[in-house]
Amino acid sequence: MSRKKKLASIFASFMMAAGVLAGCGGAAGTSGGGEKGDTIKIGANLELSGGVASYGQSIKEGIDLALEEINKEGIDGKKLELVAVDNKSEAPEAISGATKLVSQDKVVAIIGAATSGNTKAQIEIAQSNNIPLVTPTGTAADITVKDGKLNDFIFRTCFIDPFQGTVAANFAINDLKVKTAAIFIDSSSDYSKGLAESFKELFTKEGGQIVSEEAYVAKDTDFRAQLTNIKAKSPEFIFIPGYYEEVGLIIKQARELGISVPMMGADGWDSPKLVELAGADALNNTFITNHYSSGDSDPKVQEFVKAFKAKYKDKSPDAFNALGYDSAYFLADAIKRAGSSDPKKIQKALAETDGLELVTGKMKLDKDHNPIKAAVILEYKNGEQTFKTKINP
Repeated sequence: MSRKKKLASIFASFMMAAGVLAGCGGAAGTSGGGEKGDTIKIGANLELSGGVASYGQSIKEGIDLALEEINKEGIDGKKLELVAVDNKSEAPEAISGATKLVSQDKVVAIIGAATSGNTKAQIEIAQSNNIPLVTPTGTAADITVKDGKLNDFIFRTCFIDPFQGTVAANFAINDLKVKTAAIFIDSSSDYSKGLAESFKELFTKEGGQIVSEEAYVAKDTDFRAQLTNIKAKSPEFIFIPGYYEEVGLIIKQARELGISVPMMGADGWDSPKLVELAGADALNNTFITNHYSSGDSDPKVQEFVKAFKAKYKDKSPDAFNALGYDSAYFLADAIKRAGSSDPKKIQKALAETDGLELVTGKMKLDKDHNPIKAAVILEYKNGEQTFKTKINP
């Protein structure tokens, strides 16, 4: 789909959503809109199919496990009921999904989406209907704050891109001891561009030199021309802040071209599909910044890993599993403290969260609804993620 057609489609979907929500009079934003009998409805708007389905599926697995645990005791005698919609990894579908959750299902809050773009697509709907929205993994800085104004009903469980970018730059300089780097971005992705900007800013500030900058577009499959250009500049390190679908192929093709230097990305790499696409050998000497590691010895992490493996047939949980799990607990804790299913009271409780112990760290929000929490560095060894170090903010 061309950029012009895609924008037209998003606009048409948004206008349709606005009409539907105007017709329902904001009913979902009133007290008890998602409460029926002994249940409280919460929504999940996730990428369950499409280009980044691995993310949404992992988040939902985490949510399902958390709700199974939470509902054993319930919240003031009530259980949480999840209503999930598939946004198919597309912004227009995310808008349609949010519209359905708010106007038809009358949820009191929404978890999702996985990507920053699909999260942003829902913001106007959540804001105008006073429905709290929690993105587990939408890391773009302008999700919760736009043009200096707080989106007061929008929250996240993950840290933001500028933090990831600076962590990666510090690791490259201080741990890998590199002085020159190349940056290879997805020019169609705000996520990729934001990470690259923060990486470049700190890397150059600390004396590093960016010797090559190349770009691709989502859905590309042949990256040899750009990689050949990068190889000609002989960087000691390559930063690739993209999503696993393209990154897997980039790494595979880079190694085939004889590029052996360390490569690094962020949480967008975190999918089992990455190993399938790149190959285990090609991933050696690559690193990512992430929100959590199943190899972390923290007792809360290991408790979660044990519970997850018991439910999902010994599958090791990734960061998207953990952040989905944490998002459900973040929301449940707010509903409990609010003592109500009124979305406005839930919003207030979410904003006041301070010190909630979660798998990915202690949850304390800053004034922009961004968590202040640690990041981890993971290294791929023979296709497996291994815990390297934890970086505090």
